[in-house]
Amino acid sequence: MKERQAPDRSLRENKMLNAPISKIIPEMAIPTIIAFLINSIYSLADTYFVSELGTNATAAVSVNSALDQIIMMGGSMLAVGANSFVARLLGARQKEKADKVLSTAFFLAFGAGLLLMILGSVFMVPMVDLLGATDTCRQYSIDYATYVLMAAPFMASTFVMNQCLRAEGSATLSMIGMGFGGILNCVLDPIFIFGWGPIPAMGVAGASIATAISKLVSWIILIFPYLAKHSLLRLSFRCFSFKWDILHQIITVGMPSMLRSGLAVVAGILLNNIAGDISDSVLAGIGVSTKIMMFPFSIILGFGSGFQPVAGFNWGARRYDRVTESYRFSAITAFVGAAIMALGLGIFAPEVITMFNAEADLEMQRLGALCIRLQCIALPIHAWVAVVNMFCAGLGYAGKAFLLATARQGTCFLPILYPMAIFMGELGIVSVQAVADVLTLALAVPIIFRVLRQVKQAQQDTQENAMEKIVDKM
Repeated sequence: MKERQAPDRSLRENKMLNAPISKIIPEMAIPTIIAFLINSIYSLADTYFVSELGTNATAAVSVNSALDQIIMMGGSMLAVGANSFVARLLGARQKEKADKVLSTAFFLAFGAGLLLMILGSVFMVPMVDLLGATDTCRQYSIDYATYVLMAAPFMASTFVMNQCLRAEGSATLSMIGMGFGGILNCVLDPIFIFGWGPIPAMGVAGASIATAISKLVSWIILIFPYLAKHSLLRLSFRCFSFKWDILHQIITVGMPSMLRSGLAVVAGILLNNIAGDISDSVLAGIGVSTKIMMFPFSIILGFGSGFQPVAGFNWGARRYDRVTESYRFSAITAFVGAAIMALGLGIFAPEVITMFNAEADLEMQRLGALCIRLQCIALPIHAWVAVVNMFCAGLGYAGKAFLLATARQGTCFLPILYPMAIFMGELGIVSVQAVADVLTLALAVPIIFRVLRQVKQAQQDTQENAMEKIVDKM
C-alpha cells in the first residue's frame, strides 16, 4: 500500500508547491464550493418543503438553525484547527504527526456531538425556548430538534473528515461525501414530510428525519477513504493523542471558528427572540432570508477553504512567494465574484423569497426581500474579509483569525443589535447584519497589512539565510 500511495503523495505535493496559483486554488475550491452549496441545501430544502405547512412551521425551522450552529461549534473548531495544522505538517513532510492530528480531532468531535445529543434530548423544551421558539411554533421546533440531535455525533465528526480531506488535497472526495448527502436530503424531505406509499406524513418531524439520515450517509461516505486506506492520512484510535502541542495547535487555530459559530448562535437567538416578539411573519422572514444568503456565503466559504490549505501548505514549505500570490489572487477573485452574485440575487430577491411563502404572507415577503438586498450590498466586503480570515488561519495566526472570526456576528454585531431594533424597529432588525459586515473592515484592513508585512519579512530572512550558506560554502 505504501508503494502505491507514494507516487500519489508526491504528485499532490508537487501540485501544491509548483502548479500555477490561478489553477490550483480553483481546482481545490470548486469541489469544496459544490459540496458547501449542496450542503446548504440541507436546511434550505427543509425550509422550502416545510413552508407548505404554514408560516408557524417555517418559523420553527428558522429557530432550529441555531441548533445546527451549536452542533457545528465544537466540530468546526476541531475541523478548522486540524485543517490548518495538517496542511502545514504535510508541507513540512511530517505525515505521522498529521495522522495524530486528524485522529485526535475526529474522536474529540464525535464525543462532543454525543454529549450535545444527550444534553439536548434531556433539556429539549427549555432548549427550544432559549433558541427563540414562540408559543405558536414550539411543538414544531421540538419535532425538528428531536431527530437532528440524534445525528449530532456524526455531524460534528463529519466536519473534521471534510476539512482534513481538503487539507491533503482530496477536495473531490470531500465534495462527493457532502454533496451526496445534500442531494439525498432533497429527495427524502417530501417523502417524510408529506408521506409516500407505506411512509406516513410526518410534517416537520419528517424534515428532521430526512436531515438526520442524510447526515449519517455523508458520514459513511467520508469515513470510507480512511477505512479503505485511500487517503494520505490515517484515521485510527491508536493515533489519538492528548499531547499538548497537538491540542494547542488545533484549539488555538480552531478556536476562532468555534467562537464565530458560538457568536452566530448568540446573535441568531437574540435576533429570533426580538423578531418573535413582533410576529411569526417577521421571524420567518429573517430566518428564510438568512438561509437564502447561505448560498453566496457557501460559495465564499468554499472558495476560502480551497485557498486556505494552499496558503498553509506553502507557508509550511517556506514558499513565501506563493503564499503572497495565493492571497492576492483569492482576494480579487472573491471580491469580484461576490459583487456579481450580489447583483443577481439583489435584483431577484422578491421572487426568491416568494418561493418559501406558500401562505402568501406579504409582511414576511417584504421584510425577507429587504434583508436579502441589504446583505447583498455588503456581500463583496464580507467576501474579502472572509479571505483575510482564512489567510490568517491558514498561516497559523490564531489571534488575528480570532479577531476577524468573531467580528461579523460578535464585536461588530451584538453592540448594535438592540439599539437598531429599538430606534429603527423592523428596518433595524433586517439591516443589522449588513451594517455589521461593513464595520468588519475596521479590523480587517490593518490586520492584512500587518500579516503581509510578516510574510514579506519571512521571505527576506529566508533569502538572506540562503545567501549566507552559499557564501560559507565558497
